[in-house]
Amino acid sequence: MRISILTLGCKTNQGESFSIEGNLKRAGNEIVDISDNPDLCIINTCTVTAKADRQSRQLIYRALRNSAKVIVTGCYSELNSGEIKSLGTTIDIIKNSDKETVISKLITCNTGDLCIDNQYPRHRPIVKVQDGCNYSCSYCAIQKARGKSRSESCNEIINKINEYTESGYKEVVLTGIHLGAYGLDFKFKKSLSDLLKLILKETSMTRIRLSSLGINEINDELINIMSDSRICKHLHIPLQSGDDFILKLMDRKYSTASFINRLESITKMFPDIAIGTDVITGFPGEGDESFLKTCRFIEAAPFSYIHVFPYSTRPGTRAASFDGQIPYFIKKHRVNILKTIGDSKKGDYLTRHLNKALEILIENRTAEGYVGTSANYIKVLIASGFDLGEETLVNVRVTGIRNYQALAIPLNNYQPFNI
Repeated sequence: MRISILTLGCKTNQGESFSIEGNLKRAGNEIVDISDNPDLCIINTCTVTAKADRQSRQLIYRALRNSAKVIVTGCYSELNSGEIKSLGTTIDIIKNSDKETVISKLITCNTGDLCIDNQYPRHRPIVKVQDGCNYSCSYCAIQKARGKSRSESCNEIINKINEYTESGYKEVVLTGIHLGAYGLDFKFKKSLSDLLKLILKETSMTRIRLSSLGINEINDELINIMSDSRICKHLHIPLQSGDDFILKLMDRKYSTASFINRLESITKMFPDIAIGTDVITGFPGEGDESFLKTCRFIEAAPFSYIHVFPYSTRPGTRAASFDGQIPYFIKKHRVNILKTIGDSKKGDYLTRHLNKALEILIENRTAEGYVGTSANYIKVLIASGFDLGEETLVNVRVTGIRNYQALAIPLNNYQPFNI
């Protein structure tokens, strides 16, 4: 069959789609673009914001126009199955909990094994180690869509990473809906730190990158484990608001003081670490003073980049009924202000790396040169004129900055072309 896979949302969704794609290829199916009129289109949806809902619907409509058969899965379909079924008789809906196994069985006659295609363009496979969430943030519908926290077995994770290593990959990303809750659902409880120790012991993967983690889940043990050179010095820690009043309304389980104290512990251990964050602005009750507190907090904190989202009402959540809903034009204005602060933080972080050495993972080659990413999450362009051959990990020196991208030259004995 000719199959198209469309994915929206988080790294967990991306990892699930990657696994599904591998199984489909192993069974002899061809993965094609939606514009190529596939026999089947699989849409892995998201519902984290109203925009994600809208994009999910748009993809479903597009798939119905271009594909003979449509399978819809993911968080949007989990919460809106009746609406989706009314769109067409050629749609099947697969629950989140069944998406990887059921879709593979439908298409592959239950072969089900992990398939890694070295031609697949992702240079850092995403390994889902956990699903679901035990938190109940007042604005979030994901817990309803994903359910309680559930962890993958250590053996399954180790085997998957070893297969990626054998296939030539140099980096994996460990991801989950609530990554910091890994292992807490086991009869004999484990932790993310336990998993990382096992990965370091039982695999030879060159780089292990962590996806989003809650500030309360980054303890001293985890920070000490991160001193291992194989673990990328990069953390993404959602803040959401820099005002304690708003954090309480959001039902976040930390204060601004505890947040900044933990950041200081992290940067004391790793001065060059990249720390990213998520911020929601326009949350109900966020007055001008609350917003200014968030701006000041971000300006003072050691963030290297920020992702900014306007608050989006999620039906069925507590925050949807809160007083003090913020008009859209105010939210849009605040988003622009925070993005400007974020650009400044990113520029400052890049400037600190001028003339420093970085090891980058090569991702692709353009007319301008090779493009890659450092362990501490800096996008790097190696100037054209150097032939790196088949190398995937290259040591470089940063020589400049352009459009929030580092410019660099290789440090090893690579010779320019035509010399």
